[in-house]
Amino acid sequence: MYRDVSQKNSDGKRSARERLQEQRLREESRTRRKRTLIAAAVVVAVLGVGAGIGALVAHSGKDEKKEAGPPVDPQGATGKDSATIPVGKPAAKATLTVYEDFRCPGCAQFENAFRDTVHDLEAKGLLKTEYHLVTLIDNNLGGTGSLNAANAAACAQDAGKFAAYHDVLYKNQPPEPDDAFGKKPRLIELAGQVKGLDTPAFRKCVNDGTHDSWVKKSHEAFGKSSFRATPTVLLDGKNVYGDQSNPLTPQKLRKMVTDAQK
Repeated sequence: MYRDVSQKNSDGKRSARERLQEQRLREESRTRRKRTLIAAAVVVAVLGVGAGIGALVAHSGKDEKKEAGPPVDPQGATGKDSATIPVGKPAAKATLTVYEDFRCPGCAQFENAFRDTVHDLEAKGLLKTEYHLVTLIDNNLGGTGSLNAANAAACAQDAGKFAAYHDVLYKNQPPEPDDAFGKKPRLIELAGQVKGLDTPAFRKCVNDGTHDSWVKKSHEAFGKSSFRATPTVLLDGKNVYGDQSNPLTPQKLRKMVTDAQK
């Protein structure tokens, strides 16, 4: 009997020890798992931070690539910050200042109505024209047609063929929502309408966006001015195109330029 009780007590103590040992093993196992999970979380966090830094660096790198260098002014650009492309004889007494966007329908309307008169006055040495190229439509509707066309026009200026290419662009202007000028092959194709313009140098200038920064500079200058729409047309500093109650006509423009010679 005593032996049985003693045996039972011994078995009970052993079971208790085993239970304690098993509990310690379970606790140690849980601790190991917890440590493993913490370590894994730390690794994930570190990798996540690393990935974030990588994204920032990569993004920064992309921004640096997109960040254009110093503006490359077109040959013969004049005016403040060389933001003006001049056409006509510098000695002409009257100056027509035109702010234009190659995607702007109103600009095409002005050009198509006044082109012959302006060129005739320029050819006679009575008028010089100063063009300021802006990118309002790109900003308003999205796309790159205003920018790419203006860059291509600046490339044409390098070749001494700005006026002719400028006219071709307006004669072939797509509908305002159509960003056809955003496609550089189209701009190069249109250069074929200007004798001697479609050269390797012109193509490289268009494809490289050589004057993109200059175009942006020109647009920023427009934004700092008091003008808010294109076309803005000034004759000797006076706005002559925005008054709908007294609309400008080619005949009126010719008379005003002629009067300026007196």
